Amino acid sequence: MKIKKWIGALTLTGALLAFAGSASAHVTVSPKEATAGGYEKYTVRVPVEKDSNTTKVRVEFPPGVKVSTVMPVPGWKYEFEKDTEGRFKALTWTTTAEGIKPHEFMEFSFSGKNPDQPGKLAWKAYQTYADNSVVEWTGAEGSDKPASVTTLKEKSNPGDNQHGEKPGAAVEPGNEKAAAPAAPAAETKQASSNTLPLILSGLALLLSIISLFRKRASK
Repeated sequence: MKIKKWIGALTLTGALLAFAGSASAHVTVSPKEATAGGYEKYTVRVPVEKDSNTTKVRVEFPPGVKVSTVMPVPGWKYEFEKDTEGRFKALTWTTTAEGIKPHEFMEFSFSGKNPDQPGKLAWKAYQTYADNSVVEWTGAEGSDKPASVTTLKEKSNPGDNQHGEKPGAAVEPGNEKAAAPAAPAAETKQASSNTLPLILSGLALLLSIISLFRKRASK
């Protein structure tokens, strides 16, 4: 019975490891969460899941995303694709060297402005290998080859306090100088009252020592 339990545990562990390995081999775009209407740097992570080098990566931009710049990567050239309105709709990286080898991954980055409305951005990616096979990461979430998804959250209320300041009593214009010194004055007064007993105690101790020496000298 114990042997069967061990075999079952090992089988389950192997299945979990295999699932984790396949999940980590997906082409992904990060971050997974961003702010609607904000500017963002996106990074495409491309791992190699075959015994062949990856030589080309193409990413399609979701509707409403306005990509403006791309980060150069040594050993790779890039090319933008435009739609009929002149908007960048896709970006392709092609290796000028060996590409991404098996058991390796690379990251490609670009930046742009997100759509103003909250929602989800699906990044369709196409991974080309040296054997001319193409893996299309365009499926729905939970599929074998899903497109990476970024969730856009609603931007914060402009009226919110973004500096962590606590609300306090209002000060009338012209009275700022009068109101400001109140706290330091109280602190100074308290500090003085705390220091006076220490000074008096020190003087009393000094007088006691002088008196003791005088008594000994008179003997």
